[in-house]
Amino acid sequence: MSPSRSLASLIAAVAAIGFACSAPAFAHGSNDPDATALSFVAFGCNRVNPTDTTGDPSTANVAELQRTLADIAQLNPKPKYLFFVGDEVLGYTSDTVRLASELTAWRTLYEASPLPAAGVQLVAIPGNHETQTDKKKAAAANERTFLRVMAPYIAHGGNGPSAGGPDGFPTDQSRLSYSFTDGTTHFIVLNTDPAGRDAHVPTRWVQADIAAARADGATHIFVFGHKPAYPYPTEPTDGLSIDPAARDSFWTALGQGGVDAMIAAHNHVYYRSQPTAAPTLQIIAGNGGSKLDSGLDPSMAPTGEYYGFTQVSISTGGTVTYRSYGRDVPSAGYTASVASENTTVRDSVVVRSR
Repeated sequence: MSPSRSLASLIAAVAAIGFACSAPAFAHGSNDPDATALSFVAFGCNRVNPTDTTGDPSTANVAELQRTLADIAQLNPKPKYLFFVGDEVLGYTSDTVRLASELTAWRTLYEASPLPAAGVQLVAIPGNHETQTDKKKAAAANERTFLRVMAPYIAHGGNGPSAGGPDGFPTDQSRLSYSFTDGTTHFIVLNTDPAGRDAHVPTRWVQADIAAARADGATHIFVFGHKPAYPYPTEPTDGLSIDPAARDSFWTALGQGGVDAMIAAHNHVYYRSQPTAAPTLQIIAGNGGSKLDSGLDPSMAPTGEYYGFTQVSISTGGTVTYRSYGRDVPSAGYTASVASENTTVRDSVVVRSR
């Protein structure tokens, strides 16, 4: 079978199960299978606004979620991981039965997508809409609900900080903030709204974990958390910047540890930056389908006024390539069909080996 017919067959199969999409204009260049040692994708913020729920129990922007998952399944080579960096569902409730129902419905959407069969491993990370109640305070009951329902997608968890410890968090975070290594690439996953310490992360644990990873031979380190350390510029006091001193300590730990990048969401936009003199990048990949932020400034490069996902590829020589794939927001509204939208590379940067 010719490559073009194989691609056509794949697209037809995707459409047949409800994930119809036009073939995305993916350009692979340095993402050649022979040159790529490891790749992964990340995005977050797919939940809809309370007034825009369409009857689907997941409270997700179903059209955008299905399209993004289908697009990721067409990448070549396939990414090994999908890090979903929070706000899977509407949540914001103390009703854990409702929260569990929303998360279960979100799982159903994901599990019906092409990604599980493609072998892409989902790493589910909570956002404030999962851990917080309608009072915008994280609750231990919500943490337990997320852990229970999303357990298959927290397979690497368990080595994070327990209650107390050097960071003094009130609840056990060992499966919400944790780390794992794949080859010489180390991943740190953080719950940015733990119960009793909203908008804070376990910086002392992060410092120790980075040091241990380097001692074990890690050459690349990536950090994931729902709330960015440095929010989108039009929202200067959002994210972890609610406590500038704690944020600065955290970012200093990343910089001193030579962390490649922190990938976050929370702000409903794509935005890449280097917040300080430290080489660590921050990528806000919160353009997963939630209504784009009203403060989005398209004149501020590289802001993305589009929906999609971010791919990170590590070459055998150590070069890291970041690509933001996106498609326009449907003219009929942000929850409308995206079948006619074309997914293309909207932003990219290559970071040479250090």
